[in-house]
Amino acid sequence: MSGDQIGQLTYLVVLGAAVVFWFVTSHRQSFGKTVQQALAWILIGLGLVAAYGFWDDIRSTVTPSAASFESNGQIEIPRGPDGHYHMTVEINGAPIRFIVDTGATQIVLNKADARRIGMDPETLPYFGRAMTANGEVRTAPVRLDEMRVGDIVDRNVPAQVNEGELGKSLLGMTYLQKFRQVTIVDNTLILQR
Repeated sequence: MSGDQIGQLTYLVVLGAAVVFWFVTSHRQSFGKTVQQALAWILIGLGLVAAYGFWDDIRSTVTPSAASFESNGQIEIPRGPDGHYHMTVEINGAPIRFIVDTGATQIVLNKADARRIGMDPETLPYFGRAMTANGEVRTAPVRLDEMRVGDIVDRNVPAQVNEGELGKSLLGMTYLQKFRQVTIVDNTLILQR
């Protein structure tokens, strides 16, 4: 510590001691009540400091961000609070929320999303196989008549329906490869046609 820093610290300690001494002597009669009020204000202050520190996390949780679409064929997807990039794609007229997954080879729908786009997962032929983090699962190859993201429309797109338990549908590389450029800048996934 330099001499200036020691001087500043000494000044703050003396000033703090003077404030504490004044506070104790002026509130002798109702000291217990005053301490309670002081602690309440300290907790309120700490809460405000914590809220300020976590504001970005709080804001992204309360109002999850959505993908924005540019007129030049660019899609910007902010990272979600769970660390993944989520994008809603309209398939056969139904909005389906995907996790954008560069580790997935194909577009993979869970059974619930397959139902939402008009398929009956119980009647699909599950003769394909896929290796996942949870082991091998059976898949059924399907064709998606139309996939729409903003102004971008793709038709007759190959996909798979997962027979196992899959929480969210995955938007894999067979779709991402349709874009000229896929980049991540400042926690934003940018897809450019």
